[in-house]
Amino acid sequence: MRSINKDKELTIAIDGWSSCGKSTLAKALAKELNYVFVDSGAMYRGAALHAMRNNLVSRNHVDINRIIASLSDVKISFKNNAKGKAELYLNGKNVEKEIRTIEVSNSVSSVAKIKEVRLFLVKQQRIMGINGGVVMDGRDIGSIVFPLAELKIFMTADPDIRAQRRYDELIAQGDKITLEEVKANLIERDEMDSTREESPLTQVDDAIVIDNSNLTPEQQLVKALALVKKIKKV
Repeated sequence: MRSINKDKELTIAIDGWSSCGKSTLAKALAKELNYVFVDSGAMYRGAALHAMRNNLVSRNHVDINRIIASLSDVKISFKNNAKGKAELYLNGKNVEKEIRTIEVSNSVSSVAKIKEVRLFLVKQQRIMGINGGVVMDGRDIGSIVFPLAELKIFMTADPDIRAQRRYDELIAQGDKITLEEVKANLIERDEMDSTREESPLTQVDDAIVIDNSNLTPEQQLVKALALVKKIKKV
């Protein structure tokens, strides 16, 4: 963490493994601080959905050149719904529910590891956070997108707990899937995210680790707010 003027709005980067509560914490923290929340993972899911719709990616095939060529046709934005929740729009249409399916989960890492895709979305993410007052979560926020962020948090949790959480989310939204399928997907994504050549998931030296295996959302928010207050007092 870097000390700053106490009146300056912070840039907060939250990285971590799949389904470990990054977005839950980031949303709550942004709401508490009246900051903008940006779900970078949703942006990559949007890019993956675009590729899927155009038959450019599947479990066994990734047409890298055509995906790169199609990026100019990808327009991603966020809009708040009636409850104040930010939802992702792809080319002007709400795709929030579609990007959370297991089908997109199975393809997103293959698309996200493409250098040109990452450069395309990182540019947009930096614009969103250029003036501070932003909480962004993902896998390379503290290392690549905002390396000078005043607060960097790295989220982790027990793999079995992460799988159960993700399974419960999918079942709640009506997906038909087994816990074993969810576990397999998480293991595969963890491997791809941490070993990819472009912007791999990494815990930077100045990140504060929060293991929320046994924490409630409220408890992890308290921990994060304490970190914010610590910076503001310096």
